[in-house]
Amino acid sequence: MGRRADVAVVGLGAMGSAAAAHLARRGRRVVGFEQFEAVHDRGSSHGGSRIIRQAYFEDPAYVPLVLRAYELWRDVARAAGRDTMVETTGALMIGPPAGELVAGSLRSARQWGLDHELLDAGELRRRFPAFAPTPETVAVHEPRAGVLNPEAAVAALLGMASDAGAELHFSAPVLGWEADPAGRGVTVTSTAGAVRADQLVVCPGAWAPQLLGDVGVPFAVERRVQFWFRPGGARPERFGPGHLPVWIWDDGGDLPYGLPAVGRPEVKIAWHHRGGRGTADDLDRTVSPAEVDEIAAAVRRLVPDMPGSFVAASACLYTLTPDQHFVIGRHPRHPAVVVVSACSGHGFKFAPVIGEIVADLVTAGATAHPIGLFEPGRF
Repeated sequence: MGRRADVAVVGLGAMGSAAAAHLARRGRRVVGFEQFEAVHDRGSSHGGSRIIRQAYFEDPAYVPLVLRAYELWRDVARAAGRDTMVETTGALMIGPPAGELVAGSLRSARQWGLDHELLDAGELRRRFPAFAPTPETVAVHEPRAGVLNPEAAVAALLGMASDAGAELHFSAPVLGWEADPAGRGVTVTSTAGAVRADQLVVCPGAWAPQLLGDVGVPFAVERRVQFWFRPGGARPERFGPGHLPVWIWDDGGDLPYGLPAVGRPEVKIAWHHRGGRGTADDLDRTVSPAEVDEIAAAVRRLVPDMPGSFVAASACLYTLTPDQHFVIGRHPRHPAVVVVSACSGHGFKFAPVIGEIVADLVTAGATAHPIGLFEPGRF
């Protein structure tokens, strides 16, 4: 290739595609590289559905970002010729009143004035009869939460980038990158050739340990499994949109979660942060019957008919930091490099606002968005 660009983007999953779209729309010459085909299923941006929610139990600092993400998802939908990217279902954060999930969700909702209700076990059962909570259980109901389709979203973001003039290369693994010691640009070498760019944006997902080994972040890669079940019982309509919200359950520290039957007759169930550690290249993609039985037994205690019959399962990846906050900012050693990674299993919903943040950092050197939690050098 041997060409020049204003910005090179490595990794074109959710974050890289959003960064490429925002940068190209600001008139920057963008060259992007993805090691697999477009909208692939080997990373973290697949599986048909992702939760988007506002009452953020992880930290109230995320709320302004997710509110901006809602606005930008509307822009993405318009650019893709779709009515919406977010199917609103509402969300339930279920558990003990003093648990991290419920207390943290209430803290964010109250601090930012988000629409929400606190339901006791009886009201939860009455409003959402698929659930069978224990008497001491409570739930935070957030009506504006919903579901994103990750494949459709990434395809739309890539289309925005391409339409704005970005040059995107797929099935083109990056072999390495090298920053000029004097800060005068970065050379990226891939199987499609080399490009010399003024700045580099690295969005490697689960390949962060390989591509960002010198950033000073102790990345960990975790195997996650998504399960689909055909609900049982006499009233399958209880599990569709309009009847069943997305939900997360604090089950004594474990966090199983579920999504309604959106666009298919099956519901989706998974664990949040429970899986073996490894690397992106040695992920075990087989799912054992014991894994199916384990999550079905757990979920059956809260939603008895949900795991009626097993249909399918798919493995994906979380890329984690020790504090489970994102990594977004300038590389501590290379000022021409912006790093975006380790979204720790809760980042997809933020993709368009993270793209906007990256474009701010590249074009203006700073952003007005609150990203203090995400400083790469904090470790």
